[in-house]
Amino acid sequence: MIWRISWRNIWRNKIRSLIVMMAIAIGLTGGIFLTGLMNGMVAQQTDDTISVEISHIQIHHPLFPDNLSPQFIIEDVNGKLETIRKDERVKAICYRTKAQAIASTATTGAGIIISGIIPEMEKEVTTISSKIVEGSYFEKENKSASIVIGQKLAHKLKAGLGNKIVVTLQSLNGEMSYALFRVGGIYKTSNTRFDEMNVFVKSDDLNPVLGIDPSQTNEIAIRTSGNEEAFIVAASLKSSFDELSVEDWRELRPSLEVISAMTDQFGFWLMVIILFALIFGIINTMLMVILERKRELGMLMAIGMNKKRVFKMILLETTLLSLSGGGVGLFFSIVLMGIFGQTGINFASWAEGLEAVGYSAFVYPFVSARFYVIITILVIVTAIIASLWPTRKALKLNPAEAVRSE
Repeated sequence: MIWRISWRNIWRNKIRSLIVMMAIAIGLTGGIFLTGLMNGMVAQQTDDTISVEISHIQIHHPLFPDNLSPQFIIEDVNGKLETIRKDERVKAICYRTKAQAIASTATTGAGIIISGIIPEMEKEVTTISSKIVEGSYFEKENKSASIVIGQKLAHKLKAGLGNKIVVTLQSLNGEMSYALFRVGGIYKTSNTRFDEMNVFVKSDDLNPVLGIDPSQTNEIAIRTSGNEEAFIVAASLKSSFDELSVEDWRELRPSLEVISAMTDQFGFWLMVIILFALIFGIINTMLMVILERKRELGMLMAIGMNKKRVFKMILLETTLLSLSGGGVGLFFSIVLMGIFGQTGINFASWAEGLEAVGYSAFVYPFVSARFYVIITILVIVTAIIASLWPTRKALKLNPAEAVRSE
């Protein structure tokens, strides 16, 4: 009976109740959509960083990550690849020769990180080959050795397809070496900093310049069946290669996990702030309800309705009002997440700024089911908190005075 009365009381003033419900619905929809947008940006950055830049796991000589000196090499590459392939969670492996170098054209020069790769293996681990915007990914044979560079670096060096680039680097014996390459392909990722620094050549062209044997390398990159599986595989490989540095993507880029945790916290506190602001609107509405129904409440208490039932009635009215608006907000947010989660949102106007800090301009927002459960609980808690002051006001009414009020 109390439930039915409380629900009917909400609709005694339809316009006021609808305004409050709309405020709650719009607040929740906006907050959840903004949270989903940030989740999508962080997830996109994580996926792009793993698939383009670092892969799930990397193996190096312990001193190599500090200065990228090619002298810190991994011996017996084939033997180590056989050991790695025994784990069924490993989907693909590649290995690279890497060094810091200077790339020069007739116009200017720039510091770079040059990677000598085996294109067929690299395609299985990273997605650089799918990011080519001009030329090809070592698919055409040229008289000169080919080099694939980022679009940002191409603009910086003023180098186009077929242009010559001279690479200056230090070989294993400490002497400065020079190599001539022709631009065979230009790629573009969602991270312009990566594009500006990283170039790729065939390991067969780079290794002789560095003086590295084919059985040696500087870096082994591994793609696993999933992001979480990478942690298990990395832990296993650390015990197998205790003389080497084995790092999963979380260790390679700690910032990814930090940003993800910060985004979760931001989404939670954003919703808390929105609901806290809505509390005042709900309190104001319920106080108006109490004042308008002062005589009615006095009569109910005069004929025997105890304070416990009055408290329950006001609490239910506030909760039902909040849950109705919250339910509408959750429904619309789920619809929006479903639509834009499939089609994505293109921030082309801000593409340059986003890509400068490693974010894609095309975002697929999403929110986890756990977040919706938390929001539902927060709405209920908000309703209970918002009902305390109006309920206290109602319980302090003197039935005799309330009945005589106009």
